[in-house]
Amino acid sequence: MIFDWIQFIKACCIRVFDFFVNFNWMLFFEPTPYGDGIYLNWLLDGVIVTASLAFTAWIIAFVLGSLVGICRTLDNKFLNNFAASYIQLFRNIPLLVQMFLWYMILPVILSGRIKVWFISDLSPNVSAFITAAIALGLFTSARIAEQVRTGIQTLPKGQRYAAIALGLTNRQAYMYVLLPNAYRRIIPPLTSEMTNIIKNSSVASTIGLIDLIGQIDRINESTNSIIEILLGVTITFMLINYLVITVMRIVEKYTRLPNMSHGG
Repeated sequence: MIFDWIQFIKACCIRVFDFFVNFNWMLFFEPTPYGDGIYLNWLLDGVIVTASLAFTAWIIAFVLGSLVGICRTLDNKFLNNFAASYIQLFRNIPLLVQMFLWYMILPVILSGRIKVWFISDLSPNVSAFITAAIALGLFTSARIAEQVRTGIQTLPKGQRYAAIALGLTNRQAYMYVLLPNAYRRIIPPLTSEMTNIIKNSSVASTIGLIDLIGQIDRINESTNSIIEILLGVTITFMLINYLVITVMRIVEKYTRLPNMSHGG
């Protein structure tokens, strides 16, 4: 029995050694067959598209999520129910389904010059980028809305009363008192959503966007080195998310309020 285990461990070590020996460590520094540089340039092109998509979708998600989250804390029953329905709709439908729905529906609901511009004038990659940004932004906005709602509701009620007592309107109380403090509380969950939106952007390749994931097939067609490509893309995603987490930790450090706990 012990001898069998030794043989098994030995075989595994040999396979691992062969893998590293045969691994093409310089794949991304090899020239492309089209004379446009090296494969690393293709990878960086994918990084730019992925980062741009995540940033655009984040702006959409943050703005809409903040508005919907505020509506969830208002006394207006109509706005409260609308915000709750919005959250349930976009949070409970899988992102892949939403991506395909927008890909099929968006060209249909557009009209006039905008429809012609979107279908005929734009390149397929740009139209796919717009569609993916909308789908990803709406999907993430539902999650941010709940975090904004939680952040506002965990604030001491005295803050709102003090703002109203100072003569601020309800809108001013939210803008100058409640929201700034709520955002400071929910920086950790917002950081998680930032990393999630970067990872979720990989779904955009299913509708034809040539992003970081889309470059996998493109590079593999010329090199037939899928393991090296997947490892390179994995490391790239890790580095992007690590950068986001590091930046947000710095932001959290310099925006933390004294004697106020954080939490979403």
